[in-house]
Order: sequence, then C-alpha cells, then structure tokens
Amino acid sequence: MTSRSHNPVKSVVIVGGGTAGWIAAAALSKLMGQTITIRLIESEQIGTVGVGEATIPQIRRLNGILGIDEREFIRATNGSFKLGIEFNNWGQHGDSYLHTFGDAGINLQGQLFHHYWRRYADRHDGPSLWDYSLHHRAAYAHKFGQVERVGQTSMTGLAYAYHFDATAYAMFLRQISEPRGVIRTEGKVVDVTLDTEIGHVASVTLESGERIAGDLFIDCTGFRGLLIGGALNVRWQDWSHWLPADRAVTVACERTDPLLPYTKATAHGAGWQWRIPLQHRTGNGHVFASEFMSEDEATQILLDHLDAPATADPRTLTFKTGRRDRLWHKNVVSLGLASGFLEPLESTSIHIIQSNVSRLIELFPDRGFSDANIAEYNRVVTKEYDLIRDFLILHYCRTDRDDTLFWRHCANMDIPDSLTHKIDLFRATGHLFRDPDDLFRESSWVQVMVGQGLRPESWHRRIDQISDAQLDQFMADVKAIIAKTVDPLPSHADFIRHLCKPD
Repeated sequence: MTSRSHNPVKSVVIVGGGTAGWIAAAALSKLMGQTITIRLIESEQIGTVGVGEATIPQIRRLNGILGIDEREFIRATNGSFKLGIEFNNWGQHGDSYLHTFGDAGINLQGQLFHHYWRRYADRHDGPSLWDYSLHHRAAYAHKFGQVERVGQTSMTGLAYAYHFDATAYAMFLRQISEPRGVIRTEGKVVDVTLDTEIGHVASVTLESGERIAGDLFIDCTGFRGLLIGGALNVRWQDWSHWLPADRAVTVACERTDPLLPYTKATAHGAGWQWRIPLQHRTGNGHVFASEFMSEDEATQILLDHLDAPATADPRTLTFKTGRRDRLWHKNVVSLGLASGFLEPLESTSIHIIQSNVSRLIELFPDRGFSDANIAEYNRVVTKEYDLIRDFLILHYCRTDRDDTLFWRHCANMDIPDSLTHKIDLFRATGHLFRDPDDLFRESSWVQVMVGQGLRPESWHRRIDQISDAQLDQFMADVKAIIAKTVDPLPSHADFIRHLCKPD
C-alpha cells in the first residue's frame, strides 16, 4: 500500500490582529509553532472593536492551553470575575433573572433539579428556581471565590468566566506569541492575489508594496472579510429577520462600587444595554435595531442609564447578524467578525473564535487542502453557530412585552423549527434534550426559559417516587448547603485585590 506524498503547510499568514488574530497566533504558535511559520499582519490605522469584553467559562480552557497564569492575566487586562449575566426587563417590565454558569440545586436520581423545583413550587408559594442557585447567591452578595466542589455533596462549585479589556487582552496575547516565533508585520493590505489555476489566495500586498505569500491564510479582517468575502466571494447569510438589532452605541464610564461579579443586560424599547464591570472602569453599550429606533435616541438612552460619568464620547458600531455560507473556503479560514456575528447577548464571540481555532488545529490541512477536510470543518462550525443563534433568538421571542413595535415584532416573528420544538417540549413536560454540539447546557436553557416566564406544565413522573416530606427536606438542605458555602467567601473586590497585590 502506498500513501500520497506528504506535502505539509509550512507558512500561515494571519491577516488582521485584534482578539481573533492574536488568539489564532497564540494557539498556533503554542501547539504547532515547531512545524510552521506564522506571520500576522495588522494595521494601527484600522484599529479594532475594543470594548469591555465579557466571556463564558470556556475561555479558562483556552488560557490554560496557552499557559497563561490567571493572576498575570487579570492584572494585564484589568479583569474581573463573572458568574453569569443578569437579564432585566426581557420577559416583562420589572422582570429580572440571572443566567448563571452553574446548575440550580442538585440533580437527584438522574433527574435534573428543575423537575424537583417544579413539583415543590406546585405546593408552595412560588419559590424561585434561583433560591437554590449557588451562583445566584454569591453574585448578589457580591462575593467570589474559587470553589471547585461543595463539601461532600454532588454540587459543583463556582463556574466562572471573566470581564476584561479586549484591547489589553490582544496585546497580552501578542506578548506571549512573539517570543514563540510569531512575526508581526505592521501594514495595511491593499491587494489580494489569487492563484489563477486553482483560485487559492497566493499572496497579499501591503500599502508599502511588500508582497507576502503563504500556504494557509486566516482572515481576521472584521466585517470586511477582505479575503473570504472580498477575494473569494463567499456569501454572507443574513439572520437579521431573527435577530434584528444592527447597531451598538458604546461608551465607557467610571467604575462604581460594589464591583459586581456578573454582566448586566437590560432590555430597552428596541434592544438592550450591556454593563461590563472592570477594575478601572465600566464598559457599556446599547444594542438596538435601527428600523425601530434612531441612533440619537439610542445614544441618549445609553447615557441616561449609565451608573457614573462617561469617560469618553459615545461611538456607534454597525453590524449585521449572520455568518458566511462557508467559514473555510479553499486556503482561507475566516475567524471572528469575518466569519460571522452573533450579537454579544450571551458573550459568545471569543468562545466562537477559540472553538474555531481548535477545530482548525484538529483538522489542520496539508497543501492539498482536502475537500472532505474543509467540508467537515464547515459542518461542525456552522452547526455551532446555528445552535448559538437559536439560544439568542429565545431571549427575544419568549417575551410578554408588547409596549413597543420592536417587542411586538419579536414576540410574533417566525422562529426556526428547531427552537419551536425545544420550547414546546419544555412547556409541556419540562424536558430538554440537548444536542451534543450545543455550547449551552440544559441548565442554561432552563434558566432562560424560566426566567422569561416559561413555566413547565408538569414534571417528570420519577420525581413522584419521593414523599412531600422528603422533597421538602431535600429543598431545605440544598438552600442550607448553598448558604454555608457562600457566607465565608470574600467580596469580589477583595478577592481581586488579594490576587493582584504586589509580590
């Protein structure tokens, strides 16, 4: 038996910096730096979308793979810790719930805790699901600690992510990537040359006239999609009929106390406002749909709802939700905004970048660029995009608000069949069957559905195997365990102060 000749990719060119470009550079240099050369081209003229960034727990895995010390990372990025996202005014005006990174309660006898809560709530005066959440209690006590597991119970500890300065994070990644061999080139790409025989990108030309060739190109040029869209003409799949917000006004303001260990997402008349607390300031933004609200009105709403004086003038970003039909085409892989955009409602942007880089490394090509290999990458990453899309749509469509044209539109819009089925199943039975490729766990779906007013009509019959007295004791024990765990924790601010104190 003979095998085809080994024809490895030797050079990778990353076009564009920012978070996407430097995550790709850091991961490739750490995991494959001995076998390839990596060159990153970025222009200080272009700049990046640098706002306060909120993340989900998967970033801890990325940082761990890259060998990043948490203490150094928090110091370098003015970071803080995040236990979840508080959603205000989404189901109805005055509603508030916390989508935490952990499970509510303790699963028992193979059944998810919310079934026990649902039966218990049927006999009592509507206790909240979050009365039994470790993360909820810690978050609203403004506390944080690294708790791996709760005593001798099966309750997992505090799952957490970070808030940080995205521009500082990109610089931090640059500082660890360049010593590993990544070559940074300052310059603006003005031309892309294609191979006339096979249509691959052969090289890019900088404003200076320098021509840079490569085997594999990674497009991190933002919404422009200079390579994937501009040179290779891969179409953008528009999802604005499901996610109509297309603008964001952003501004930073002074830090306020207490330092909250969670993000805030507060719904307004035609969108929502984020609040991301960092050590030195608070990042704010108002995501809105320009079809339903003017930029001037959106800006004024943002400024009126700041917790402290703004530290700069507001600026407006324009975007369109969706993704490319193919995120890898020929010898170009798109990352970040060049590949797709899902508004920052659930803080998934950095996760999608790291997930796609991980898939690229798993399926790293040779210079033959196998069609089957590229097809598998596109299958996996587009499915992840689609599943996250459904989760975001849930926040908009599962609302009882009818006070503005925007919310009436959201409540009555057609939604993907996959999401309709999930909602109908949960409403009727409390059951959730998670797709293995779904980023969000059952607990996340439960919290958002219940938080926005979707209460299961029943519970799993296995729950009826325990008596009312046993159920009452179980629920009381869960609350007691949570209180015992949270009470001794330090405040979030004190934890960071201790972590970042001088050596």
